[in-house]
Amino acid sequence: MIQMNETVKSILDRRSTRGFESEPLSDEIISVLEQCALASPTAMNMQSWHFSFVTDRDKISAVEKRVVELIHKSGDEAFISRMKERNNSVFYNAPLVIFISSDANSKWSAVDAGIAVENLALAAHSLSLGSVIIGMCASAFDGEEGELLGKELAFPETHKFQIALAVGKPTVSKDAHPTGENKISRV
Repeated sequence: MIQMNETVKSILDRRSTRGFESEPLSDEIISVLEQCALASPTAMNMQSWHFSFVTDRDKISAVEKRVVELIHKSGDEAFISRMKERNNSVFYNAPLVIFISSDANSKWSAVDAGIAVENLALAAHSLSLGSVIIGMCASAFDGEEGELLGKELAFPETHKFQIALAVGKPTVSKDAHPTGENKISRV
């Protein structure tokens, strides 16, 4: 029988956290997360990603405000309703949001960003932190205003937003969602 190890336990135990203490994370913890980000594998070792570790509340709020504004302008009533249920919160008061951008011309950049964000989410969990992976802020980086926002977050000039991770000490916990075992086929 296979024994569970810490890596497998982290994968099985990790949950999305949608509520964080506002207390800043230590530089030591942020440094560990930075190392884990850079350790992420990439297609052909191209490393086309860039990680913006943002702790500036004003910058985080600016992205959140733009996302909420765009959602409300979208006319998607189901999405608007869901956002209202969550008090129009995108980053859930997280003291750290990691924005992953990558070269817009890199063929595998979205896959590489997905690998990196999972590395970071598992690393955060192993450090007793909560996290939530966020893709819904993509539209905030569209257009001229979005480009300026990307510059504010230190995105390299040729990069576009891929995905984000909000990280902090959790104030909420939840049970796992039911798994969809029918989503696996053995061939």
